[in-house]
Amino acid sequence: MTTTEIFRITAPSPDDLAAFHEDGYVAFPAVLSDAGLAGLTDEILRHQAVAAYLAKSPAKRDSLRLSHRNWDDKEFWSDQLIDAPLVKSLLQALDSEGFHFCHSTLHLSLPGAGGIGFHQDHHHWKHDNPINIAERQRWYIQMLYYPNGFTRGDASLSVIAGSHRIGETPAVTPEKLLGGEYDDEAGRPLEERALELPAGSMVFLNARCYHAVSAKPVDSPQDYRLFSNYIFKEIGPPHRFTQPIPPRWLEGASPYRKSLFEREAYAPEIWPLTQR
Repeated sequence: MTTTEIFRITAPSPDDLAAFHEDGYVAFPAVLSDAGLAGLTDEILRHQAVAAYLAKSPAKRDSLRLSHRNWDDKEFWSDQLIDAPLVKSLLQALDSEGFHFCHSTLHLSLPGAGGIGFHQDHHHWKHDNPINIAERQRWYIQMLYYPNGFTRGDASLSVIAGSHRIGETPAVTPEKLLGGEYDDEAGRPLEERALELPAGSMVFLNARCYHAVSAKPVDSPQDYRLFSNYIFKEIGPPHRFTQPIPPRWLEGASPYRKSLFEREAYAPEIWPLTQR
């Protein structure tokens, strides 16, 4: 492996893919290479939004959590996360006609930040426009990167394993999922799993899988938790966050990379938001 490759592996194992289909997610602990982890961390901390946020005094911060969308000004390492061999292999292993890049985000949580309850991020599911209804069963994939990792209970990720198998209906709640009411539909017991991951880890997540983030304790030994989310949608109409593609991303792009970007960005004239 050369020092310019961001991942330690180039493809998932059969067991990785089996776990993803069974549970709705699969974790890749410490999957970033040493050079990739150092480079990606540096790019995130040097990013204008992150650097400006950390430079503020606590009294001038509006929140203990920073969320930045879209992460367009990518550099060498963060740019690789669009189409690195592992990313490409994971997407191509799914039964689909292909994928488009939707958008990417940056996040930072400080000690004292509150938690985020169980939710889904499939952005067609909560809008009743006919376009959305037709798209609800298609893939919406999140690749979640944790440059400095997390311990259980400290801004950590939890999932309800198997919850991606449940059909979309307003009657579904996390409490009912965990209470066993949907085990028969899922064909398995649904269970909460609180993860713990070392620095440089990634979670490959079906966005239909319910997931949550725990609060970050005030006395957390970690100064901040870094997190970036890269989202890919199955070929089709844009989601509400499908972003415009910066022209420079296409410079010297391979045919595969171009295929990820050849789609419309979201605009109200394509389909209006009809939030329930």
